[in-house]
Amino acid sequence: MHPAVSIFHAAIRAVQPSQIIPPCVRWQDGLYINDQPVPLNGRLFLIAAGKAAAAMALETEKIIGPQLTAGLVITKHEHGLPLQYCRLIEAGHPLPDEHSIQAGEAVKTMLTGLTANDVVILLLSGGASSLLADLPEGMTLQQLQAVFDQLIKSGAGIHEINTIRKHLSHLKGGGLANMTHPAQLYVLALSDVVGDQPDVIGSGPASPDTSSLEDAQEIAHRYELKDLPLHETPKPGDAIFQNIHYHLAGNNRMALNAAKQQAEQSGYHTSILTDTATGVVEDLCQQILQAAHQYKGPLPACLLMGGESTVIVTGNGKGGRNQQLALLAGQALPAHLTILCGGTDGTDGPTDAAGAMVNADIMKAATALGRDAQVYLANNDAYHFFEQTEGLIHTGPTQTNVMDIIIILIERH
Repeated sequence: MHPAVSIFHAAIRAVQPSQIIPPCVRWQDGLYINDQPVPLNGRLFLIAAGKAAAAMALETEKIIGPQLTAGLVITKHEHGLPLQYCRLIEAGHPLPDEHSIQAGEAVKTMLTGLTANDVVILLLSGGASSLLADLPEGMTLQQLQAVFDQLIKSGAGIHEINTIRKHLSHLKGGGLANMTHPAQLYVLALSDVVGDQPDVIGSGPASPDTSSLEDAQEIAHRYELKDLPLHETPKPGDAIFQNIHYHLAGNNRMALNAAKQQAEQSGYHTSILTDTATGVVEDLCQQILQAAHQYKGPLPACLLMGGESTVIVTGNGKGGRNQQLALLAGQALPAHLTILCGGTDGTDGPTDAAGAMVNADIMKAATALGRDAQVYLANNDAYHFFEQTEGLIHTGPTQTNVMDIIIILIERH
């Protein structure tokens, strides 16, 4: 296995639910969450939503399964796991589908009639915005899908997309907190957003919304989205948030720290440059190459970045932001550089690859197959460029999700 791939796998292992849930949830003559006793004078419910939902729920079931009154797990198609105490719904991502709407209805039904004695645990991870959905008044599912497809292809950032999502939904932007009130709601979140903002992760179903209706309207205008039935969301200080207990269980920084440890064990002098890398892939590519060229430290070296880029899609090829970023970087790589760009959830765009690795050898192999990087970039078709060159990174569903990891290996000249 190439050292870059080994480093990438180490990052993913560190943020597996099997690693992050046991320190947060335990049963010791009663339920403890983050070492605080949870009074169980009523019923106990579990909701898990996101790409990591099935694995997070499975680990939680191992600890408190017999104590659950009911459980509901909503995750991406083909990301489900066998669960003993929870109902599983697999739904659409990155666009909601009819199963996403069914999941939203199932959550509303489960949360009907809660009392102050009841306890709800919410296991939240990235992807929940699409997987757990409801229809705005007057909109069809097809219209809702079209809105978010347009936003994604226009290069909108996740903060912008989730602002629109929150103001179109009665589940997101604090809506779930409203449904659980007056019960106690314990949230364990796995962050897939830069800055780890609670109201952005999964579109903040249990968090006061720091974005405004005016923010949503401005974003809609910027991306030429017309006649959206936007509404205001619950804000900080609202009484519905009095019984919310929030904990960040994992994030990109944890994955980067594990990647750093693996790289150092492999003999690389390693630095974490940032966990807040954002922007369109063209700009981020320049930052990556500049960091590599400006490095003057001991060799071999490993430079690590985390974050999430965006792509303005103009072609009709197959790929994702990480594959597009790797191909952009690969056009002018010297022989001593290897760059890996991968999504920690194991999927990059609508493909079965987590991302791509690129170096001079991979680019030569693609050229030998008659592939012109510029043509494939213009068509957003990086997947087919890297096919048959050992450039694609395949992990399968990782059951976690903490944005992307970028690995820059600088070997001795």
